[in-house]
Amino acid sequence: MAVWLFILQRGSALVMAPLVLIHIGVMVVAVRNGLSSEEILGRTQGSVFWAAFYGLFVLAAAVHGGIGLRAALAESPLPRPAAGALGLVFALLALWLGGRAVAALVA
Repeated sequence: MAVWLFILQRGSALVMAPLVLIHIGVMVVAVRNGLSSEEILGRTQGSVFWAAFYGLFVLAAAVHGGIGLRAALAESPLPRPAAGALGLVFALLALWLGGRAVAALVA
């Protein structure tokens, strides 16, 4: 189990790294060109590309964060099953909230 969690966390980091760079680059270009948040949202509405891009971003961040929180809590006085449960709850909450944000971005 520990090996799979290690692989999942490192894999999610590999997925997230270019997504973060692309996101920051797009935001810098948008702000430099004077786009308002309304104009940015107007350009993302109905876009399958941006839904997939940010959907993958949310999935990778939820997996990465949940496993990282589990690892940090495993080193605390909490019992291991509690640390795992809290990591899972965090990942599911991040996935749900992130999914709602992506839906709002492209709806």
